Amino acid sequence: MAQTTPGAPEGCQGCQGCQGCHQRGLRAVEPVLALATLALGLQGPLCTQFLWDRLGGGPSSNGTSGPQPSPCRGNQSQQGTQEQELETLVAHWNLYLNLAGFLVGLFAVTLFGPWSDHVGRRPVLILPALGMALQAGIYLAVMYAQLPVGYLLAGRILSGLSGDYNLILAACFAYAADVSEGPSRTFRVALLEACLGLAGMGASVLGGPWRRAQGYVAPFWLVFAASLAAAFYAAFVLQESVGQKRQAKLFTLRHYASVARLYMAPSRGWARKKLALYSLAFFLVVLVHFGTRDILVLYELSSPLCWDPVLIGYGSAALYLSYLSSLAGLRLLQRWTQDSWVAEAGLLSNVAGLVTIALAATTPIMFTGYGLLFLSMMVTPVLRSKLSKLADETEQGALFAAVACVEGLCSLVATGVFSSLYPACLHFMKGFPFLFGALLLLLPAAIIGWIQIQDSRPDYSHFSDVPDPSLEDGRIN
Repeated sequence: MAQTTPGAPEGCQGCQGCQGCHQRGLRAVEPVLALATLALGLQGPLCTQFLWDRLGGGPSSNGTSGPQPSPCRGNQSQQGTQEQELETLVAHWNLYLNLAGFLVGLFAVTLFGPWSDHVGRRPVLILPALGMALQAGIYLAVMYAQLPVGYLLAGRILSGLSGDYNLILAACFAYAADVSEGPSRTFRVALLEACLGLAGMGASVLGGPWRRAQGYVAPFWLVFAASLAAAFYAAFVLQESVGQKRQAKLFTLRHYASVARLYMAPSRGWARKKLALYSLAFFLVVLVHFGTRDILVLYELSSPLCWDPVLIGYGSAALYLSYLSSLAGLRLLQRWTQDSWVAEAGLLSNVAGLVTIALAATTPIMFTGYGLLFLSMMVTPVLRSKLSKLADETEQGALFAAVACVEGLCSLVATGVFSSLYPACLHFMKGFPFLFGALLLLLPAAIIGWIQIQDSRPDYSHFSDVPDPSLEDGRIN
């Protein structure tokens, strides 16, 4: 009788690595992530611009009309104070929206993520995709009916209750861990992150010109359709990656306890300390990514750059292109060096790009900064892979739920820090938040380098990126 591959889907007859399933396209989770990212990539910049127009009383503030003049092109004698007030107001509304999504999403992700270790990944992919579609529907209602922008908070809360985009990330990366092992895991995770870049780049190139031509309503209909398509694919096309599904209660504290055990079980020893340190490094890296992206559109809309929607779209596309260039760079550098040093190279690229953007006063310099970020996204796949290898096969959902919570916390803290720091720096250096982000990245660089040095010592060399052996024996028995 053929032996079933661990983590294989139902009906698998023991194929090595389930290559047949891959060939049939049954285990490709990338389309779910790509569609969800397309929706999010369109929604993020468009929502910021919609708030800019609505709160500034622009001619297209109802979201249905076409192009309008930028506030940068108005009377220069009156522009300064009004523009700074508007930037501050929009930055604060971004904070409110992110805060509303995080507070409810934190509990949803840590509930649904560990639950997926028992019942499978597909249910926790379908639910948040439907939640994102519901949020897009509420945003459309605000635009059509010209409702107050406060109603946008209702969409964020409802999407957060379903797990939001962070749960899709958690389930997709847990799915990748289910179907990969060893050295291939880092590249499989990087491939998923490349899907983030490809979908985000398409959304950026499409969103700017489309919004300029037709306003906000038409692009938001695509957000709604892409979210529904992600739910449909997960429900009817995607093959389940959890082979031994079990009945499990959803509303129980055990799911939260399984996340806590990852970081608190003393039997994990050095692996537990590494898990905490890598999580801290991941938090700092994603904090800078989220924080700088939250203010990029405002930075580009206002003087001295005064970009129009088309240039904003091209800038976002250039930023997302770093996902693809980082995938190629990771694949190439893995041939000559270890993953930790690959991550260090990515951090160097990130620091160089942020410093250049902080000093950008013209469009060519701004795009030079985007170009220097070409390897910046090599860091997060390395960290996700290292974290995944520190957890057992039956804990991948709990682990990536914890990682998703870290990302959600990053979104909240990043918005609070950078959206508050940006208005405070307008009077002396508008680009200072980007310099601040570059300085923060020195901390994860130190953490990753220190762990790599410790692991290379004889006293630590027997501690590999796996759970403590005694703990595994305890599970088996």
